[in-house]
Amino acid sequence: MSDRSRRHARSVVALATIPAMLALSACGDTSSDDASTIVRTTTNVAGAGVVGIERDTAGLCALPQPVDSVGQQGDTRLVVGSGRATTVPADPQRVVVLTMTALDASCAVGTWERVVGAPTAPLAPIAPPSGLLRPDYLGTGIAEIAGVGPEGSPDVDAIRALAPDVIIGGDALDPAVTAQLDGIAPTVLTRASSSWLERSTLAAAAMGRRDAATRATEQYRARAETVGREQNSRITEASLVRFGADGAQLLGDDSFAGQVLAQAGVRRPGPQLGETRALPQDDLSDAEGDLIYVMFDGQAGLERGTVVMDSDAWKDLGAATDSRVFSVDDTVWSGEGLVAAGAILTDVSNTLNGYV
Repeated sequence: MSDRSRRHARSVVALATIPAMLALSACGDTSSDDASTIVRTTTNVAGAGVVGIERDTAGLCALPQPVDSVGQQGDTRLVVGSGRATTVPADPQRVVVLTMTALDASCAVGTWERVVGAPTAPLAPIAPPSGLLRPDYLGTGIAEIAGVGPEGSPDVDAIRALAPDVIIGGDALDPAVTAQLDGIAPTVLTRASSSWLERSTLAAAAMGRRDAATRATEQYRARAETVGREQNSRITEASLVRFGADGAQLLGDDSFAGQVLAQAGVRRPGPQLGETRALPQDDLSDAEGDLIYVMFDGQAGLERGTVVMDSDAWKDLGAATDSRVFSVDDTVWSGEGLVAAGAILTDVSNTLNGYV
């Protein structure tokens, strides 16, 4: 791990409030380059600064993008998904998406207003009490799209009632369910073993917007490089810890958040290189980093994480001692898609050289 004495004392931008369900504390706003008087304007959970809760989603989704001209065969086009080719409308008008990745893609390429049905998801435990059907980082318009059941368990009858002209899901669906969906509308399945960028691009292609996805990907990669350069990311090791009901995971290079950090040039602690794995309950040392990003998988994850983060073993970690632990939105950092990746980059910009 890099020497903590090299860390820059930079201020954290004002972080958002969270609901009264949590015990909150807030600090005053000051300004100085000296570490002893650094700005620490933040709410916190178990000592972790809460990041990115009330995002500005105005203008977040792209404006409608031109339909792809390449690949059209009259009013249709052929899209090759997971193990099969599907003929879909060249420019679908009524889209049902069955994964959050595909929903994110609809925002990234400007077709979200054509999405008539989308999966529901539990709200993050640290989130505005909006009662919306899905995470609100994509904006309230998308959050209010009709629900078609949770991801992985679609409500076929609800989908049929929406009369879609294309359905976009994943190949983890039960084959019997896929057959039912095929009877409603052409169904494109993304491959679980492919990268999140590949899944996003395929979902966009099924909506007739592969070119728009390619442009959005290029913009994301350019921004990741810019964030890394501006934050001097190569000198900082960021740890990723996700708490669940029964324990915690160290998110590795294979995780969505780990890949976004890598694209921004952020270093990772040695024990977190490679695959995601469990954090031993009796030894928290592998969670150490110059700073730690923590996520909570639902209310049970929040409760478990609070217990661990209030323990002496956690408080003895250097990042905790230095007030460099940040709580980030699990629906973003454990999500998938270009919009979620962009939100992570914003969080990194606001915290990588910051303190709580």
